[in-house]
Amino acid sequence: MALFAIIGLGSFGTTIATELMRLDHDVIGIDTEKKYVENISNKITHAVIADATDEHVLEELNIQNCEAVIVAIGEDIEASILCVLNLKNLGVTKIWAKAKTKSHHTILSHLNIEKIIHPEEDMGIRIAQSLNYPMVSRYMSLSDDHFIVQIPIQENFFQDNIIKNIYRFPEVKILLVKRFKDVFYTIDRDFPLAEGDTLILEGPLAKLKIICELMI
Repeated sequence: MALFAIIGLGSFGTTIATELMRLDHDVIGIDTEKKYVENISNKITHAVIADATDEHVLEELNIQNCEAVIVAIGEDIEASILCVLNLKNLGVTKIWAKAKTKSHHTILSHLNIEKIIHPEEDMGIRIAQSLNYPMVSRYMSLSDDHFIVQIPIQENFFQDNIIKNIYRFPEVKILLVKRFKDVFYTIDRDFPLAEGDTLILEGPLAKLKIICELMI
């Protein structure tokens, strides 16, 4: 269990905060708007009405003790930048911040934070990927060219032996197969997939695309 802070409790910040709680972490939520804090106060560990552009306020909240801080301030770019500067001054090393515009991204990139988030752009990419490869239910980027994908096995996938096809690509690793409550980590060439299984693969995007196209 880790402690995270979310600064900015709009829909984006609230989604992150509640999901972290679901994953059994502690979460401090901070916003200047009373209504946002009240809406989430019974869903996270601690919700505070506070101004994150005030360094002393953040220090009093012991924000420097958090595993990571997510700056989810959207519309007020100045407040977002001031908040990041305050966090840097307090010695917070793991800062993720939401960027609203290209200029916002440019300024944040000069502050050397760990990650800059573009929620709308990222969601657009996910939707496009889902439309392009409908057999992939979820995916996670490990780098620009390396992904983990989750593929639910459907009845129409059984024209060929899927596992043997995957073994044609040594760069792609089969991480596991989930079957109801059972999880299989050792998957040889003759492993019998069944409808309803979930297949988790990891590898270069180009190879994963080829594998997905073989399943169409």
